[in-house]
Amino acid sequence: MGTKIQFSLTEDQILSTLLPFQTSLSKDQTSKIREYLRLLLKWNQSVSLTSVVDPVEILARHFGESMFASGLIPVENCRLADLGSGAGFPGLALKIVCPSLRLILIESNKKKCAFLLEVVRSLQLDEVEVLPVRFDQIHGIHNFAEIITARAVGRFSDILRWARAALGHRGHIALWLGGQDSTNVSTMPGWIWQPAVKIPESQRRFVLIGRPNPEGNLKPSN
Repeated sequence: MGTKIQFSLTEDQILSTLLPFQTSLSKDQTSKIREYLRLLLKWNQSVSLTSVVDPVEILARHFGESMFASGLIPVENCRLADLGSGAGFPGLALKIVCPSLRLILIESNKKKCAFLLEVVRSLQLDEVEVLPVRFDQIHGIHNFAEIITARAVGRFSDILRWARAALGHRGHIALWLGGQDSTNVSTMPGWIWQPAVKIPESQRRFVLIGRPNPEGNLKPSN
């Protein structure tokens, strides 16, 4: 596994790093984040999970940017499907901050699925399912989820086509993406988009939230 990864982030350091992302965390939640970080750094030595290796930067870029969406869309008590979960962001980070979330992690890479299952087991998270497939391999998807998320995945046309069929009544999709992609996606037909929200501590990354237009109108919202 290579050299042993060590870090010593305190609860106060975790809370202060995540403060700009408008999170409110309990002691149990910060403990879960510490354990998640430990597992991520350990597994990242043998499985490519993240190019970011500084714990503080991981907190901000992965945990903070993921948790930020919980203030933009009502995540509690909903069924959320996270497409291309990778190292578990945004899905597992949202599960930590919103424990009542019912979560489906969709990740085709088997090694990354093994990591996700280890995090779920170690953090004792309930109502989390890991599906080792591509999202477009899942069929019979009517009312599959109330919220669909995708972060740094690409394939926006394919994602939106699948999400339109998979979302329940009044369901939403949340995308983490750069400024140009945000502009491009918000002009795609058949969806009603909220204004893109810039992620704190970032100049070029946004969260874009939309819902299917039931009338199939080609005109995006203002």
